[in-house]
Amino acid sequence: MQIAIPIYEGFTALDAIGPYDVLSRLPGAEVVFCAEERGEKRTESAMVGITADLSLDEVPSPDVIVVPGGTGNRRLLDPEGGVPRWIAQVHPGTTWTTSVCTGSLLLAAAGVLDGVEATTHWAARDRLAELGAVPVTERVVERGKVMTAAGVSAGIDMALTLAGRIAGDVVSQAIQLGIEYDPDPPHDTGSLEKAPRELVELVETALAQEDARSDELLTGAT
Repeated sequence: MQIAIPIYEGFTALDAIGPYDVLSRLPGAEVVFCAEERGEKRTESAMVGITADLSLDEVPSPDVIVVPGGTGNRRLLDPEGGVPRWIAQVHPGTTWTTSVCTGSLLLAAAGVLDGVEATTHWAARDRLAELGAVPVTERVVERGKVMTAAGVSAGIDMALTLAGRIAGDVVSQAIQLGIEYDPDPPHDTGSLEKAPRELVELVETALAQEDARSDELLTGAT
């Protein structure tokens, strides 16, 4: 079972690594990191790099795809661009097509989410709707063979859900225990619906600043 995680300059580290750490533990799993071109792709902060060992063209028929989000994908939303085009090509043959955070924007750009309920990071719901999807607030959304996760950390929840669909609940539970995934956050402000307005405004400002810094880094890298 080949599980492909397409990466690009400016992806979010946990969006890719969280699901990788879960799904790589599935019996018979082969997890591959791929990109338009082989080589290292760095995160939106440029502090971490992951090597894509294969190009997208070298992964023509994955069983599962997990598309991470990241500020870098705003440059990749042209349906004729490399990543959306690859998603559109491989999606008909996948068993599962999934995304984490704003990875759903790439699924939508590829036409996978036309009229389909899906989730994403709360700050990107309007953009997701513009691309033809129907944004919902659930942390993990499963519609047919398409599964989407909300922001960043939700990718672990999605991956455990996916592991259960692929290998059964016992295997999924064993993986959860193996990675000791037992969240107990110190605050109950982890979603837009729970956070006070002043905190939302603070984070919106921080996200805008992060986007600007990421754009500068990506512009300098091209």
